[in-house]
Amino acid sequence: MPKLKTHRGAAKRFKVTGSGKVRRRKAFKSHLQTGKGADRRRRLRKADLIHSTNVKRVRQLIPYL
Repeated sequence: MPKLKTHRGAAKRFKVTGSGKVRRRKAFKSHLQTGKGADRRRRLRKADLIHSTNVKRVRQLIPYL
């Protein structure tokens, strides 16, 4: 079976934790933050795990990470 290519766009957006879960950054953090509250901005700083329904799809994009 041939080697699989890593989807470079996905590799830059997702990281795999030591236990094999997939982490992602939160959306709505790049600009226009003056209208967002401090609590909301603080929550957006933290990375989150992707939803369980998307794990299989993302793992196909980043097979070796």
